[in-house]
Amino acid sequence: MNTLTLLSHSPHTTFHSSAVSPNKTGSFLQPLSCSSALGFCFPNPLFPPAQIASRVRISYKFRRSLFPAEPQLSDVDEEDDDDDDDDVAADEYDDVPGEASDGVEDEIETSMVASEVTAFRSEESKWRRVEKLCNEFREFGEELIDVDELASIYDFRIDKFQRLAIQAFLRGSSVVVSAPTSSGKTLIAEAAAVATVARGRRLFYTTPLKALSNQKFREFRETFGDNNVGLLTGDSAVNKDAQVLIMTTEILRNMLYQSVGMVSSGSGLFHVDVIVLDEVHYLSDIYRGTVWEEIVIYCPKEVQLICLSATVANPDELAGWIGQIHGKTELVTSSKRPVPLTWHFSTKTSLLPLLDEKGKSMNRKLSLSYLQHYASGDNSFKDERSRRRNFKKYESDISYRSSLSIHGKSPLSKNDINTTRRSQVPQVIDTLWHLKARDMLPAIWFIFSRKGCDAAVQYLEDRKLLDECEMSEVDLALKRFRLQYPDAVRESAVKGLLQGVAAHHAGCLPLWKSFVEELFQRGLVKVVFATETLAAGINMPARTAVISSLSKRGESGRIQLSSNELLQMAGRAGRRGIDESGHAVLVQTPYDGAEECCKLLFAGVEPLVSQFAASYGMVLNLLAGAKVTRRLIESDDLKVLHAGRTLEEARKLVEQSFGNYVSSNVMLAAKEELTKVEQEIQALSSEVTDDAVDRKSQKMLSAMAYNEIANLQEELRAEKRSRTELRRRMELRRMSALKLLLKELEDGHLPFMCLQYKDSEGVQHSVPAVYIGKVDSFDGTKVKNMVYTNDCFALNAIVTELSVDDTESQLDGRPSYYVALGSDNSWYLFTEKWIKTVYRTGFPNVALARGDALPREIMRTFLDKADIQWEELANSELGGLWCSEGSLETWSWSLNVPVLSTLSEDDEVLKMSQVYYEALECYKEQRNKVSRLKKKIARTEGFREYKKIIEMTKFTEEKIKRLKARSNRLISRIEQIEPSGWKEFMQVSNVIHESRALDINTHIIFPLGETAAAIRGENELWLAMVLRSKVLLGLKPAQLAAVCGSLVSEGVKVRPWKNNSYIYEASTTVINIINLLDEQRNSLLELQEKHGVQIPCCLDSQFSGMVEAWACGLTWREIMMDCAMDEGDLARLLRRTIDLLAQIPKLPDIDPLLQSNAMIASNVMDRPPISELAG
Repeated sequence: MNTLTLLSHSPHTTFHSSAVSPNKTGSFLQPLSCSSALGFCFPNPLFPPAQIASRVRISYKFRRSLFPAEPQLSDVDEEDDDDDDDDVAADEYDDVPGEASDGVEDEIETSMVASEVTAFRSEESKWRRVEKLCNEFREFGEELIDVDELASIYDFRIDKFQRLAIQAFLRGSSVVVSAPTSSGKTLIAEAAAVATVARGRRLFYTTPLKALSNQKFREFRETFGDNNVGLLTGDSAVNKDAQVLIMTTEILRNMLYQSVGMVSSGSGLFHVDVIVLDEVHYLSDIYRGTVWEEIVIYCPKEVQLICLSATVANPDELAGWIGQIHGKTELVTSSKRPVPLTWHFSTKTSLLPLLDEKGKSMNRKLSLSYLQHYASGDNSFKDERSRRRNFKKYESDISYRSSLSIHGKSPLSKNDINTTRRSQVPQVIDTLWHLKARDMLPAIWFIFSRKGCDAAVQYLEDRKLLDECEMSEVDLALKRFRLQYPDAVRESAVKGLLQGVAAHHAGCLPLWKSFVEELFQRGLVKVVFATETLAAGINMPARTAVISSLSKRGESGRIQLSSNELLQMAGRAGRRGIDESGHAVLVQTPYDGAEECCKLLFAGVEPLVSQFAASYGMVLNLLAGAKVTRRLIESDDLKVLHAGRTLEEARKLVEQSFGNYVSSNVMLAAKEELTKVEQEIQALSSEVTDDAVDRKSQKMLSAMAYNEIANLQEELRAEKRSRTELRRRMELRRMSALKLLLKELEDGHLPFMCLQYKDSEGVQHSVPAVYIGKVDSFDGTKVKNMVYTNDCFALNAIVTELSVDDTESQLDGRPSYYVALGSDNSWYLFTEKWIKTVYRTGFPNVALARGDALPREIMRTFLDKADIQWEELANSELGGLWCSEGSLETWSWSLNVPVLSTLSEDDEVLKMSQVYYEALECYKEQRNKVSRLKKKIARTEGFREYKKIIEMTKFTEEKIKRLKARSNRLISRIEQIEPSGWKEFMQVSNVIHESRALDINTHIIFPLGETAAAIRGENELWLAMVLRSKVLLGLKPAQLAAVCGSLVSEGVKVRPWKNNSYIYEASTTVINIINLLDEQRNSLLELQEKHGVQIPCCLDSQFSGMVEAWACGLTWREIMMDCAMDEGDLARLLRRTIDLLAQIPKLPDIDPLLQSNAMIASNVMDRPPISELAG
C-alpha cells in the first residue's frame, strides 16, 4: 500500500448525524452531558453551538503575563534515565471498569457530534430505525436484509469500504477490513450485529483491552438496548446470554479451548453466527499476539469472522491465511482518512508544515542548512527571491548527511548538526503557544515517560487554558468526583486540571484516568500529556496529536518508534463531524530533526508478524483426554470423560499459524525463483562452451583469421593441459618433500611453520605455528582415533603418475595429517597441502628441569586431555584444514610463536629439496610458454574481434557464477524454512509430561494438569504447582493474598522520587513461604531449561508486603503515604492479585480451605478505589 496515499489529504466527508442514545428503559436522554457514575450533570454542550454552527475559526491570543519567560521546560528534558518505557497497553487499560454502572452506560458519544439538537434527533431516529428494521426482518423474512436496508439506519451516507465490507458479510464470507484509525470500522460490526440480531442469532465482539470492551458495551447498549447486549471480561459477567456479547480476546480463546480440547460443560458458542475481532493488528503483539491466531485456528468454520485492523502492509496475507484455514474470506481495504491529517513540525521559533505543497518531500525551510543560516541571521534566506535562487539546485533528498549545504559548502559536521538541533529544541510552552494561537486545541501530547508527563502538567499549572466558566465546571466536577471517590483523586494534578491540563499514564488510577477522559471529551481539558499507551486505548479523539520525540528510552538505550506507532499516535488527531482537518505535530529534539521525521513517515506501514507461541494452557487443553478421578464402585477402571486429540491432530492445528502460512508463501516464491535461476543458468551455460565460442568466431572472423586463431588456440589448450599436469606434479613433489623433511624433524626440535589457506570469501590467511608432530605417531590418542574413525577426515589415496624416465618412483603421494599450535592459541589439524613453508628454527625439545617431560610430549598431553571440537576452515582433494581453540595451558606456548616477518627466508627447509625445485622450474618454464603463446595470439589479424567474443564469454561466465551463488542461497533458505510452533509445542509437552501433569502418550490428565488447564496466567503450570502446594493451607487470608501477589508482580517497579521511598514489608510467615516456593520454582526452571522452554516463573516478594497491608484493611491513603510506587502500579498489582484469588474457588481439585481463604481475601481486597476498577 502506498504510504503517501495514506498520508495525503482526502476529501472531507461531513456527517450530519451524531450519537445520543436511549436509556435502559427505551426513552431518550435530554441533550445534557451526564455521568451519574461521576455524580454530576452539566447542561453545557461538548462544543459551543456558535462555534459548531458558524464554523468560524477562533484565534486565541495569549496575554503577555500568561507565559512568563521562566522557568522553561522541554518535554525531552523530562525523560528520566531511570524511567523506563511505560507499561504495555494491555496493562495500561487492564483494570478499567468492566461492567458499566448506570451513569457511565448512559454516557453520550461525542466523536461525531455536529450539534446537540441534531445529535439527539439523529440518534433517536437511529434507535427507532434499528428496532423497526429488526421487526421487519422477523416479520417478512431474512430476504429483506441487504446493504441498503442496513445503511438506512444511519443519517449519513456510509463510505465505500463500509458498503463493500457489509456486502461481503451478507454474502456469507468472513471479512478482513484494513483502514486508518477513526475511519469508521466499527460501523461494519454494528451493521453485522443488526443483521445477526434480526435473525435471532448471536454475535461476539472481542477487543484486546477491558477498557475498549467497556466502551463498546456502552455503545452497543445505546443502539440495541440493555437486554440485547452483554459483557464478559475477567472481572465482570453482565447478561452473558445476550445476543450481542462484548468480551476480551482471552475470554473467547478460553471458550474455544473447550470446543477443541477438553470439554467440561460446552463450548460456549451456542447459536453464535459471527465473531468480530477488533484491533486484529494486535496479532503482531509480542506478548499477546498468539491469542488472535489461536482464535482464528480454533474457531468453528461455520462462524463468520469480521476482522477489523488498522492499516498494515500485508492485509492480503492475513485474509489469505484466514481463507485457507477457516473458509471463504474477502479483503476490504481503505487508505482514506475521513478527516484529513496535516503534518507540522515545531521548532523553538515556529510551527511549520512538515511536508512541501505536494506532500511528497520535506519542507525546505526545515533543512538543517536552512535552520542554521536562518538562526545565524543570513538575510538571503529570509528574502523570497534569494531563497528561490539559493534553493534552485537543492535536492529534496531528506538525508542531510548526503546533501551539500545551500551555498555549495561541504556537508555539515556532526558538531554543527548537534549545535543546530539543540538551538532549535522548543520548550513545551513554545509549541503550546502556536497550538492555541492557531486554534489547534484540544490536543493529546505524547511524552514517553511518566515523569515527563507529570512535569509538563506542573510546568503549565499556572497557565490558564480555560475561561472562568469552564474552570467553574471543572471545579464542580472535581468536587463531585471527590465526594464519590475520595481516594481516587490525584492531588498533585488538581491544580493543573483546573487550568485545563492533565496527565494520563499507567501511574494514575484508572478511575482518575476515566475522569480525565470524560473532561477531555467535554472540552474541559485542553491538553492531555500521555504516554504512548493512550494511542491504543479507548476512544479519545482530539484536534491535534503532538509527538514529542521519535525515540524513547529502552533497556538498551534509546530506541526509535516504528512507523506503525507513529501513525497510530497521529491517528488520534481529527474528530469526525467536528474537525475539518486533524493535525499531527512532530517536535525538534536533540536526537531527531525534520529529516528523521520524514524518513520515518515515508518508511511505510509495517507488516503483521506472527507471534504464535505454545503455552501450558494450550497444550493441556488440546491434548487432555481421560481424567484421573475416584475409582468407580462398580469397577477399577479409570473414568474417561473425553478423548483428547492425538499428537498428529494437535500438530495440524498448531501448524496452521499465520507464521507458517507466510513461510509457505515464502517457500513457494523461493522455489519459483530457484526454477527460473536454474533455467537461466542452463541457457547461459550453453553460450560459454568451446563449440559456442567456435561458432561465434566463425561467424565474425574471416576464414584466414579464423583458421590462424583456431590453430593457435588448439595449441594453447594443449600447453595449458601440460601446465596443469606440471602444476599437479609440482604439488605432489612439494608434499613428498615436506613429508620427508617433517619425518626428519619428528625426533628433533619443534620447528616453526607457516600455514596458508583461503576462507569461504576468498580471503587468504597466513598462520604462524609450531609443529607438534604427525598424527600417525600419536599412539592411542583421541586425535588419532578421531582421524581414523570419522569420515570427515577420510583421505583418498593419491597415485603419483610419473613419466617413464622419472627415477623418483619412491615418492609417496598420499597425504597425511599433522598437528600444530598456532600463535593465536588454536590447534590446527592439516595435511601437507596447507603448509606454505617450514623453518629450521623452533622450540628446543629439551626438558626445562631434570625429570620433566619433553615439550613435544607435554603438548601432546594437552592435546589429548582436552575435549576438542574441530571446525573445518578449508578443504580440498588433498585433505582438509581444521581448527580448534586451545586452553589456558597452551596459552603461554602460543605467545612464544614468532610473527612471520621476524622469520628469515634463508631458514626455510623446503629450499633444501632438489626434487621439488626441479619440478618448480619445469612448471615455471611451461607457464612462460603459455604466456608467450597468448601474446602470439594477441598479434593475429582477427584478434580484436575475437577478444570481444572472449570478453563476452567471460562476462557470461561471471553471470553464471553469480546465478549459481544465488541458487545456493535459495536452496539453503528453502532447507531452513520449516513449520514453526510444533517444536515449541513438543518442548512444552515434554515439561508437562515430566512434571506429571499430563501423560502425552496416553493423554491421561492428572490433577495438576486439570488445575493448570483451568487457570489463567502467564505460566499456568507454575501457578497450579503453587496453588496445589500444601504449605499454603496454614496461611491466613491476608497472607495468602501476599503470596499470590508475589506470583503476579512481574513488570511492577519501584519508582522512588523526592521523599517517597517506602514500601511495606511482608510478614515473616509470608517470606518463609515464598522462600520455600523458590525451591520449587528453581526445579521447574531447571526442567524448562532441560527441554528448551523459556516461559517466566514469577516469584517476587518485593511487593508482597503492600498486598498484605491492603488485605489486612489499611486504607488507600495509609498505604500510599510516602509510597515508592505509583498509584496505578499498585492498583494494577492489587487487581491482578484479586483476579488470581477469584479464580481459586473455581479451579478443580483445590483444597476447600484454600478456596475459602481465597474468597475471603478477594472480598476484603475488592474495595474502593480498587473495587471500582472492575466496573
